[in-house]
Amino acid sequence: MKKPSVAFQGELGAFSEIAVHQLLGDDVKLVPCPTFDDVFRRLSDKHVDTAVIPIENTLHGSIHENYDHLLEFGLEIVAETHVRIAHNLIAPPGVPVAKVRKVYSHPVALNQCLKFFSDNPQFERVTFYDTAGSVKMIMEERPEGGAAIASTSAAETYGARILKRNIEDDPRNFTRFFQLRHPGKKRHQPEGRACKTSLVFATGNVPGALFRSLSALSLRDINLLKIESRPLRGKPWEYLFYLDFDGSVDESRVEKALGHLSELADFIRVLGCYPKGT
Repeated sequence: MKKPSVAFQGELGAFSEIAVHQLLGDDVKLVPCPTFDDVFRRLSDKHVDTAVIPIENTLHGSIHENYDHLLEFGLEIVAETHVRIAHNLIAPPGVPVAKVRKVYSHPVALNQCLKFFSDNPQFERVTFYDTAGSVKMIMEERPEGGAAIASTSAAETYGARILKRNIEDDPRNFTRFFQLRHPGKKRHQPEGRACKTSLVFATGNVPGALFRSLSALSLRDINLLKIESRPLRGKPWEYLFYLDFDGSVDESRVEKALGHLSELADFIRVLGCYPKGT
């Protein structure tokens, strides 16, 4: 049986790869991509079977670029998972902590380890495009005094050595990931699993428009989990609203809420209905 091909942003060993395995297991064909745009285009052009993208982090908030891509490419959210982000100081074998002078990683990862850098002022922070990519680079190029911050998986993938584990400032650091696919395929809802629904809508720029729109959920006791606003392109100072709420589109109350919301909104699109991640 053919392995499903999965696109994700970053190099092998990235946190996104961990999310891929949590969602789909190990029997997959991994397709690393340099950018989020590339991930969406590969799936949109049917060069891969599915894709996994990060959507928000508990410390740094939403990944706005991917909210915009969800609307632009029209792909469907079919699953979610949460990955614990544990950062490690990683170096080539034989390089001790005492010889480390420059530490490479993605800027978000560097900013999540500020206490570590405060305690170790001898280390220079150097931004790199990807956490796992920084490990790959120090193993291939061996810059003098070079180390990286990345996952345990990245160290194992490239044969590097972990010098210090769990150097992040806050251990309650998780990233939420979506699995995407082409729309139109039959949705499979595992029995006994609670569902979430994600959608995007726009309202007229008039008093009370957002309040009335959200009342479509509250009047039916639907629990709103998240709301995110993004600029509406072509209409300065107007916005799209992305929502996550508890419930499945197959439920009568959700169906009625969506019908009510569609009467109030200028635009509405359901982005996906999927089992709640653990």
